[in-house]
Amino acid sequence: MATEFKPEKAYENQEFLNSADARILRILAEFLEPQTQFRKKNILDTIVFFGSARIKSKKAATKEYNKIKSTDPKSVTNFAELLRKAQHNLKMSKYYEDAAELSKRLTTWSLSLPTEQKRFIICTGGGPGIMEAANKGAKQGGGVSVGLNISLPFEQFPNKFIPKDLVFEFHYFFMRKFWFAYLAKALVVFPGGFGTLDEFMEILTLVQTGKIKKSLLIVVFDEKYWKDIINFDKLIENEVINKTDMNLFTFCQSTDEAFDLITKHFEKNYLSQKK
Repeated sequence: MATEFKPEKAYENQEFLNSADARILRILAEFLEPQTQFRKKNILDTIVFFGSARIKSKKAATKEYNKIKSTDPKSVTNFAELLRKAQHNLKMSKYYEDAAELSKRLTTWSLSLPTEQKRFIICTGGGPGIMEAANKGAKQGGGVSVGLNISLPFEQFPNKFIPKDLVFEFHYFFMRKFWFAYLAKALVVFPGGFGTLDEFMEILTLVQTGKIKKSLLIVVFDEKYWKDIINFDKLIENEVINKTDMNLFTFCQSTDEAFDLITKHFEKNYLSQKK
């Protein structure tokens, strides 16, 4: 007697689920999984940190610098370049420490709020560099944080400071960006490269065009760095942006300034009795 054929259920068929035809299901999954977890964890809103994945902690940068300094220059053909890079990494490590400190202070502040909901939770892209620093700071402040990691060809692994139930792995950049924007009440943009520019400019465009209607504070950390990278004055001079567009974000120079800007923004727009 022939064995009866029993086909797989569609939702158990991995070949189908990984096919182009099932792309919409994968997109929906990347929307629904974070939504479910945020509701379960009672997370109402976030503070998003953007910045370079390449910036090292002061400890790691100092170790690298000391190792190169102790090397015999004659034993390495590119000693001068290695030393220059190590000196630069040590200089840039300031931003890692600033991000960690700001995140820690904001987390401590948010935990002091008289509410059962988790307010103003730190959220990052989940990887190394500035992302790691912000997740680390949140943990040092006694709170939890979110990591929205992305699968890349060179594999960006989630950092160790994110709770396992609040780290998510995305395939689609646009769904990851949705979750950056959707819960955010403030955004801090630390120095970074292409990825940071992409995220910064997309959020800025959404605010400029009114697609984001909530009161979203965008804090840009280190005015000199960003004005060296982007010639805002030339954009205004060439009339491709309005001078008033510069009011869509605020430059800050220190963790104290950023902390005051963010907490006052929340107190005015989200924590007052009228809200």
